[in-house]
Amino acid sequence: MTQHVPASHPAGPSARRVAAVDCGTNSLRLLVADVAADGTLTEVDRRTTIVRLGQGVDRTGELAPEALERTFAVTREYAQVVAATGAGKVRFVATSATRDARNRDAFFAGIREAIGVDAEVVSGDEEAQLSFRGATGVVGATHSGPYLVVDLGGGSTELVLGEAAPEAALSMDVGSVRLHERHLRSDPPTADEVAAARADVHAALDAAAAVVPLGRTTTLVGLAGSVTSVTACALGLRAYDRSAVDGAQLAVDDVLATCDRLLAMTRDERLALGFLQPGRADVIGAGALVWGEVVRRVRDDVAAAGGALTHVLTSEHDILDGIALSIR
Repeated sequence: MTQHVPASHPAGPSARRVAAVDCGTNSLRLLVADVAADGTLTEVDRRTTIVRLGQGVDRTGELAPEALERTFAVTREYAQVVAATGAGKVRFVATSATRDARNRDAFFAGIREAIGVDAEVVSGDEEAQLSFRGATGVVGATHSGPYLVVDLGGGSTELVLGEAAPEAALSMDVGSVRLHERHLRSDPPTADEVAAARADVHAALDAAAAVVPLGRTTTLVGLAGSVTSVTACALGLRAYDRSAVDGAQLAVDDVLATCDRLLAMTRDERLALGFLQPGRADVIGAGALVWGEVVRRVRDDVAAAGGALTHVLTSEHDILDGIALSIR
């Protein structure tokens, strides 16, 4: 069970206070938490900032100077939070955008200067395992496996299937920022643009299904900003409410209808949505497209295997929780 505790010292004599940072293609996120000996995680501070580190990486192969500076500035802010909360150890994990960039050395140097630890560029497989651990540590108490955990980021989407531990995993090079920059250039996107983006996702899912048996899924769990934004929209929230989104169980048909609605909106219409995080309005259409195609494919593969997937679960517990639990 995870809760928010605005404390300056670890809760309980055996708890360790740690800080986890997840640096993705679109957002930079921090979790400061107390981790007990039995693995129970108690949240102290959790925050997300859109920095768009992956701006243009798919096209240029390099991290843009302005994207690096945005990321370093927020990392310096997070370093102040870590110091104020008294976290003893920090793990900084970087994912898709940094894996793809030729000028990673500038990123490493800036992060080391900003927060005093080295950034770790993890593989897609490790990213999937960390996400699985973070998500299933919470949902496993109330939902049965096998679980398919889908971490939909800006540059990549991780799929990991398992029960007590990951059994099959794959990282797909499709994500909200990557697909938006590659295909969805019009506002709203044209039918041809949408068709091209869907073709990319379908090809990625065909390759993934050869590695991850999607039809074995009993509980489908979606993570990260695109999924939580779709969920907030489906719930009709006027302002983002983490407690309402976390653990929300939505009918498959409602998820697919919401994804289609967000994709068809103009940027101005998305900006008017009170629950949407600043900086996400331009890429949420692409994120919704990816999530809709994943949900549709899993539903169909489960049906082909003789089962039925009727609902989708959203979790606010994700790779950040997994990173915190991994710190020793």
